[in-house]
Amino acid sequence: MSLIAMQGGATGTGTVTLLAPITNTNRTLTLPDVTGTVLSSATTTGFPAGSVLQVVNATTTSSTSTTSSSFVTTSFSVSITPTSASSKILVMMSGGNFDNNSASNAAIFASFYRNNSTNLGSTSGISMLKSVTARLLASGSLLVFDSPATTSATTYTLYIASESGQSVAFNNSGGLLATLIAMEIAA
Repeated sequence: MSLIAMQGGATGTGTVTLLAPITNTNRTLTLPDVTGTVLSSATTTGFPAGSVLQVVNATTTSSTSTTSSSFVTTSFSVSITPTSASSKILVMMSGGNFDNNSASNAAIFASFYRNNSTNLGSTSGISMLKSVTARLLASGSLLVFDSPATTSATTYTLYIASESGQSVAFNNSGGLLATLIAMEIAA
């Protein structure tokens, strides 16, 4: 049978009190058989790298169209406040659709912008959808891993652009539900 040993801290002067829960049911607490730190839900510090620290999401059924070859906002955004400046943010969008509005050979570019100023993709964005023969109507899906290096509120917004000045749209068909998710990942 293993024993439980309690030792006082070398420099601490406080008292640690273990209280039994207020319950009429017996409870068993099984400690892991490894050396480490017991984490609580009271703080996000101490979680190992790769841990999900928080998740936020937003949804929309709204549509945005443009003929601009420069990225324009769809106003579809999600905001997250990282708990650490070293955290990474995984940004994902699914649902809705991208549409070249019946124009063959018209491409639609899509990207995420951080705080409406930093394009997280290349100059052409994160994704391009194009049909050379007919209308393109494709479901939307984007994913990016960002390092915002801040603990301030950070907003991620979907932007779209047209390749050739023809009309393109996000979520142009029937008000489909699109979901945008931001996950803080411990570094």
